[in-house]
Amino acid sequence: MFLDIFSKKIVGWNIHATQEADLSSMLLEDICKLEKINKFQIALHSDNGGPMKAATMLATMQKLGVMPSFSRPSVSNDNPFSESLFKTLKYCPIFPLKPFENIEAARAWMNKFVKWYNTEHLHSGINFVTPESKHQGHDIEILKNRSEIYKNAQAKNPNRWSGETRNWDAVTSVKLNPLKVKVKSNTKEKHQLAS
Repeated sequence: MFLDIFSKKIVGWNIHATQEADLSSMLLEDICKLEKINKFQIALHSDNGGPMKAATMLATMQKLGVMPSFSRPSVSNDNPFSESLFKTLKYCPIFPLKPFENIEAARAWMNKFVKWYNTEHLHSGINFVTPESKHQGHDIEILKNRSEIYKNAQAKNPNRWSGETRNWDAVTSVKLNPLKVKVKSNTKEKHQLAS
């Protein structure tokens, strides 16, 4: 499964009986064609699994101009976006209660999940728009309209609001693993993200 961390959209996936580098490579090539990804436009961050570090996959990335990036060894949460996606998968309302009968059943379920996730799931990391809306750039208008609705609601009944309305600005940048910088204040130590 491949996820665009900016839009949170699942841009490609497949299920196979075996885990092999050439299958991952073919999927990556398909994604680059489908998404019209140019050389040197993206980096691919992944775990240290065999298919992602194999010579076949690395050669495919080099041919496509995709920069490889790997999780740090023994750091289980080095890719928070993937971890979040898999948690959503496991706890989504349509998650099966029984094991899949066969690989075709697993693929059918995954197809249903990806459609739901990309087109219906309102993702908190992108201000509660769908990944597809964000990926297509429709989030800006959606969030602008949402902001107006909230401001109008506040103007009509200001007693229901304790302060400003929620910030509905579109998310404009994403960092894979932002550095944490300790900042000391007079009272206690605080953690802030570095830019």
